[in-house]
Amino acid sequence: MAASTPSPRDTGFPAEGRCSYYVEKKKRFCRMVVAAGKRFCGEHAGAAEEENTRKRILCPLDPKHTVYEDQLAKHLKKCNSREKPKPDFFIQDINAGLKDETEIPEQLVPISSLSEEQLENLIKKLRKASEGLNSTLKDDIRSHPALLDALNDPRNGDSAIKHLKQQASILGNIEKLKLLGPRRCFVEFGAGKGKLSHWVDIALKDAEKVHFILVEKVTTRFKVDGKHRKENSVFERLQIDIQHLCLSKIPVLREGKLPVVGIGKHLCGVATDLALRCLIETYAASYEERNEEPLAKRIKNDKTETKVNTLAKEGNERNVPEKWSPVAGIVIALCCHHRCDWRHYVGKEYFRALGLGAVEFHYFQRMSSWATCGMRKTLLEAADITTERQDRQNDSSEEHDDGGCRVADDGADGLPGWC
Repeated sequence: MAASTPSPRDTGFPAEGRCSYYVEKKKRFCRMVVAAGKRFCGEHAGAAEEENTRKRILCPLDPKHTVYEDQLAKHLKKCNSREKPKPDFFIQDINAGLKDETEIPEQLVPISSLSEEQLENLIKKLRKASEGLNSTLKDDIRSHPALLDALNDPRNGDSAIKHLKQQASILGNIEKLKLLGPRRCFVEFGAGKGKLSHWVDIALKDAEKVHFILVEKVTTRFKVDGKHRKENSVFERLQIDIQHLCLSKIPVLREGKLPVVGIGKHLCGVATDLALRCLIETYAASYEERNEEPLAKRIKNDKTETKVNTLAKEGNERNVPEKWSPVAGIVIALCCHHRCDWRHYVGKEYFRALGLGAVEFHYFQRMSSWATCGMRKTLLEAADITTERQDRQNDSSEEHDDGGCRVADDGADGLPGWC
């Protein structure tokens, strides 16, 4: 039996061509490749005896990496974290919403620090605000033939299958809404790797004049949009925060006037509000200001349609209103309600109409996680309430009958209630 090859640590030396710096925290040598004739990599060059005279400092643009102090000026010109020129479609805080400083308290205590009475009052406000609302949502889990092979591929693990099912359901709902078709622009917000747009493109097959705009604020590895080479579909990736994105400034939308379909698989909390503002408040509204009304707002009878068609045939296109809608539809999977923000929230007017404000919003968004947290009780367990708690609830039966939000006696360390 052949003897096993000793590790670099066993021999007391780093692997050939690798950095000689020993990382105490990881109990191993650094594995970075070194330059010819050097013993240490760039990050650990300060440890080299021959380079002790040169000092390495943290980069002022990004403290995650270091640079030689005498080369700082040169580094700042090419550092990947440097501020780059803003594109035309960047408009600072265009989708942020109005910020009312007087409404937002400087400090809000965590919900776990509230007294029992304060928490009960919040629950009463929530129940009163939700009276009369049809809050029962019907599940509409769909699929699409475009993902059939991938869903049945045994090489895909549980995590991959979970995402594929979500993408298939979103794609199925897009098809149900009749938004899959040629001559339109799909804008994927929070695109990540671009998988959702990838499957939409596959589902469209050879549809003509389809444009995809993938919006993501951070650099992403293993992107799939770069692999598409179809003539009829164009992929364009924008690295920008949705908060500053002005769709009407993007050339393909400004010149081509393609109807937009907003899609998103993981628009976490506030990102959903920003996407809705981006599509409705800034993009669709910009056409209304120029008297270019969306098709959905035009009411036409059969005689009007006949007249329009006749005019078009006669070559009087200037007198014919264009048959297109700035925003054809929006299909977004909601998630992470606890990540919402009052400043960007699109339902402020509704909250104010109910006598609620920024403080209630802050705690309601925290309470939303009670429905999915691991400490949520089953209905059977919820029925087992102590006599003392039952007596307290009888005094306020109007607020707590019929089990919408209930409070259980879970002890000092337990969850005070669930919704």
